Amino acid sequence: MHSPWYIHGVRNFVLPVVLGLVGALHAQVDGFGKAELVKYTRANPFARFEDGRPNVPQGLIDGLRTASSEMLWGPLRRAGFEHQWAGGWQIVHPEAKLLGRAVTAVFMPVRPDLDEVIEEDAKAMGLGANNNQRVIDILRPGDVLVVDLFGKIDGGTFAGDNLATAIHAATGQGFVIDGAIRDLDGIHPLGIPVYVRGFHVSAIRDVMLMGINVPVRIGNTTVMPGDLVVGDREGLTFVPPHLVEDCVRQAKITELHDVWTKGKLATGKFKASELYPSPKDQALLREYKVWLAERMRELGIE
Repeated sequence: MHSPWYIHGVRNFVLPVVLGLVGALHAQVDGFGKAELVKYTRANPFARFEDGRPNVPQGLIDGLRTASSEMLWGPLRRAGFEHQWAGGWQIVHPEAKLLGRAVTAVFMPVRPDLDEVIEEDAKAMGLGANNNQRVIDILRPGDVLVVDLFGKIDGGTFAGDNLATAIHAATGQGFVIDGAIRDLDGIHPLGIPVYVRGFHVSAIRDVMLMGINVPVRIGNTTVMPGDLVVGDREGLTFVPPHLVEDCVRQAKITELHDVWTKGKLATGKFKASELYPSPKDQALLREYKVWLAERMRELGIE
């Protein structure tokens, strides 16, 4: 029985680098492998990918396409998940929605003795020398790459226009780098939402890849592989799979509440205090509840 990835010796700690890259090794590689991923995402009610990541159904994912950060903040906090939103980003194409299942990667500042072991293992497995490309090569449609690069800007440029094109071609999505990107003039025409801490002309350097599909820290959040990534103009929300269904329902209620409320306020016949956060007049409250129930039935949401 495997121990948690973080209490293994150093060699076992760095071995998650190969997870997802060499499928035949999944059962043999110690560290945060498939068994641990299943264990630590045991609340997941859905099927899983071969690597153990939760596979949130596409229908539920699409249900959050119009959800904002605020719409998700409430139901997540009520469920006891206080730290699922991360802000402070520089966003390429903030008008575009980022929505998909997380593939995570974590980098650390290079330490020669550890890096030597990592590169020896990678060479033995026939992997290339570019550790950022090892992550990109495992991506599939619908994935959102989420990279913990510890906020590094100079030398923390995970991708330029070529690798950003490769990410988009593999996933159909944008991506998240808690670090930097380069070649912004080449990335912008791709039209994809990209969340970064900054931009820099340098190439990625002085970092080592310590894990793929492991828990990562992004801002003040902890992100698990398979979390649903929802990005808007304000920031990023990471929704645990077992909370997605409730978030879809609650977000839609909030969205419809806002449609009804703003429609009434726009007439100029009501004061804000009469309608917000809920109608004070009982007749108006009944009107709203009937209207909401009809809209929810039309959407097939109980």
